[in-house]
Amino acid sequence: MVLGQECRQKPAENFCQEEGQRVGKDFLLKKSMTKLESLKKSSHFQIVLKHRVVNSDLFSIYRAKNFIKKTKENKKLYISFVMKKKIGNAVKRNRIKRKLKSIVQKLLEMNSLINLNYTYIIFGKEKAYKERHNSLFEKMKKSFKRIDSVEL
Repeated sequence: MVLGQECRQKPAENFCQEEGQRVGKDFLLKKSMTKLESLKKSSHFQIVLKHRVVNSDLFSIYRAKNFIKKTKENKKLYISFVMKKKIGNAVKRNRIKRKLKSIVQKLLEMNSLINLNYTYIIFGKEKAYKERHNSLFEKMKKSFKRIDSVEL
């Protein structure tokens, strides 16, 4: 009977060790990445929409100084992606949001392009749906450089 108990315990221990390793790797990935946090209150949207804007034929970016309290330990970028209903159905609007969100995440990896001390709202436009990812990336990169070049 002792032999049977040992056999049962070893796979469980190995499983726990593997889980611990997985948790450790996920923790390291999450620690280095900046989290995208969406705006929740309409008053927050109103504050940001009163400040600086950069328009493009594919999107518009609004920016305001951070007014939301944040801790120093958590790296968060307060950013919201907004689509008007007249752009198209939900599938089309969500695809544009996904494209823009992935581009923002790539720009965050470049570190110096998006300032975490600001809150952003990005309005997607209908032309962004058919635009290729590379050209959309370049235009958004230029827009973020332009919006951050002039201080409020």
